[in-house]
Amino acid sequence: MPCFRVLFIGVSIALFAVAAQAQGANVAFGAIKADPTLPVEVTADSLDVDQQSGRAEYIGNVVVGQGEMRMSADRLLVIFSDAVNAIERLEATGDVILVSGPDAAEAQRAEYTIDSGVIVMTGDVLLTQGQNALTSDSMTVNLTTGTAQMAGRVKTILITDDE
Repeated sequence: MPCFRVLFIGVSIALFAVAAQAQGANVAFGAIKADPTLPVEVTADSLDVDQQSGRAEYIGNVVVGQGEMRMSADRLLVIFSDAVNAIERLEATGDVILVSGPDAAEAQRAEYTIDSGVIVMTGDVLLTQGQNALTSDSMTVNLTTGTAQMAGRVKTILITDDE
């Protein structure tokens, strides 16, 4: 019976991985739902503000915090909307790391649209959830629902209890 269980788990993992590679994967992200209406705090080594274009660029050791969500990157471009002091979106580039609860994701780029609470990560995306890991070309995280969708050559590594 133990051999059958191991074989069944192996086949199940293989089928899950094939399905994930072919169509993308929907996964939970973060232990709690985030609130995109909370204030955004940004720290960095330097800041360059362009009043005419309504943009601010943070450079070096950038850390963004909003409630329980944390994001770090080499650079962060803040684009303001026409409304006074309202952030439209954040564009992070270079070694981007997104952490929400116990989940963490890495990518080369992330774009966070504040109003919708959606972060799109692209470029060698790696999502870790405990001992499990998923990779893909892109991942769209909805902070308000606590979900993510991975697309573009998704690969999954699942650790079973037997290991």
